Amino acid sequence: MARWQSSLAATCIVTMYACVASGADKPLWEAGAGFTVLDFPDYRGSDERTSYVLPVPYAIYRGKIFKADRDRVRGLFLDADRVDLQLSIRGSVPVDSSSNAARQDMPDLDPTLEIGPSLDLTLYRDTTEDIRVDLRLPARTVIAIDFWHSHNVSWVFQPQINVDFRNTPLGTDWKLGFAFGALFGDKRYHNYFYGVAPEFANSQRPAYQAQSGYAGAQVVGSVSRRFQKMWFGGFARLDSVSNAVFEASPLIRQQNNFTAGIAFTWVLKESQRRALEQR
Repeated sequence: MARWQSSLAATCIVTMYACVASGADKPLWEAGAGFTVLDFPDYRGSDERTSYVLPVPYAIYRGKIFKADRDRVRGLFLDADRVDLQLSIRGSVPVDSSSNAARQDMPDLDPTLEIGPSLDLTLYRDTTEDIRVDLRLPARTVIAIDFWHSHNVSWVFQPQINVDFRNTPLGTDWKLGFAFGALFGDKRYHNYFYGVAPEFANSQRPAYQAQSGYAGAQVVGSVSRRFQKMWFGGFARLDSVSNAVFEASPLIRQQNNFTAGIAFTWVLKESQRRALEQR
């Protein structure tokens, strides 16, 4: 785990952070650091879990064209009134097969980086933008990375409905977010996680080849608030592999998984120049 702690933390923080509005009179950039507490399954469908306390970076840039915050990188390719073409980044954690009963004597799973474009369509927003509903259509290539080398695993497609609330019943400074959608992947990607080659088969783990197609569903909820120089965020995610094309894999030990995390970060430095000047 140590070989990828910082990347893991950044990937998970992307999940929990709500989008920061860039139109207010705020610093052009902010930088800081904090920590996160995470609890998650070894992989989707695993019945074994891991918990970590990890350091995380904090960085926001509110430029006129390029905008990067705790939720995403956006405005790089297309920035229309209701259509954005943005950069989508996700990842998965490494798995030591010797510590996972289902994968005993199989190769370890390297951490993966998923990166690619996301076409985001605004389906609804009120006049104050306190409520916003988006359809997000990310297609990402998947790269498995270990300490010395990397290789392409294939691709994933993850259409999602994303709903954001500001000025919530929790208070005017709290933000709530919800997302739900399906996952799809190709044969190579599914076999990276769920395939069992004949040389690793045994009496309890028969050989298995996964196919391309539906990979289950996810529901995510998040909450966040900025307190002057400190930011707090939390998320919870329910994963289901029910009816996935690889559901019959002997590496699937349960159909539903729960992931949760909280994070605290502090702004340590910010620019004197204001984002409002960039309009």
